[in-house]
Amino acid sequence: MISPALFTVARCPECRIALAPQPPGAVCPTCQRVFDGSRGYLDLRPIEAFAEQTKYLDEALHVDARHETVAPPLLGSKIRNDQLRAFLELAPGDRVVDLGCGSGRAMIWNRDTGASFTGIDISAFFASESLDQCDLLLGDLRRLPLADASFNKAWSLDVLEHLSPQALHDMLAEANRVLSDDGAMFVYTHVRKNGPLALGVRLVNRLSGLLHRLGLLDLGTEWLRKSDHLNPIADHDDLRRVAAAAGFEVERITYYTPIIGAFVENILTRMAEQLMARRSRTTGAGGGGSDPGAAVRAARADAKTRLRKRGPVYWATRAATGVMYLDVWLWGRFSSGPFFARLRKLPPATP
Repeated sequence: MISPALFTVARCPECRIALAPQPPGAVCPTCQRVFDGSRGYLDLRPIEAFAEQTKYLDEALHVDARHETVAPPLLGSKIRNDQLRAFLELAPGDRVVDLGCGSGRAMIWNRDTGASFTGIDISAFFASESLDQCDLLLGDLRRLPLADASFNKAWSLDVLEHLSPQALHDMLAEANRVLSDDGAMFVYTHVRKNGPLALGVRLVNRLSGLLHRLGLLDLGTEWLRKSDHLNPIADHDDLRRVAAAAGFEVERITYYTPIIGAFVENILTRMAEQLMARRSRTTGAGGGGSDPGAAVRAARADAKTRLRKRGPVYWATRAATGVMYLDVWLWGRFSSGPFFARLRKLPPATP
């Protein structure tokens, strides 16, 4: 969706000038560059691409087609979204930017708050619901094609760990620029230094790796996604230094050690997915053996359909989500690698 409201905040990535609508896209009145909008989003990538690029641009990371439609928030996605809502307290009148929005699903999940949303990502793998209902930009987080102080809230989920230290600083500085005075930003990411509780997660991951080698589940796509991690933040003291350098203070933080969550998502869910994929290959629903990703796509599509029907599969997954909340309630005060944090924009320094 490209609404009239998007043109009040969108800017040319080179000139930083407001754009003029030119259906199906826009044009910069200064440099005369034309920006495409024919696919339901506005392409505002800078002319010169940064040398450092994410692997999320690769088709291989999206072969399972999980991005194409939005399922109800469940398991770890629901925990992250619930924390987002608790930390940011979204309300009607809020102007929110999703930095690294991925498919755009978090904006869909939070439309009931009455806030207005703009999503931006460097990779155009957007969900159909997001294309229909949200303002979307294709752009680089290190050079946001957005006006100064155009939002009062922002969030960034599972993004910061993919950036180098310099890219992280540039991204946070840009986030600070587009936030209004006293604006707030919610982040979910992790630092390199883990606490003792991380041993539980490592044990679960070793078990899941063993099950992968035995063919009982498939972690190939997940490992490919995580191979993109650069983990630029050393520890939580470093987090505060990095935030301060970009004009933020860490106002609130909750730690998240997903021991139970790792078992549910990396083992139980992946095993169920593997069984469904095998059934798709057996019945031919996945297109036979011609496309190795077809069975996975069919299994995911079937699972999403079942979840939307709010039948037994949905309620069983809701129950598993409730159990996963123990990771927040039991370990949330113990310093660990992953965390939820609210960053508050600091007032400008006085001369």
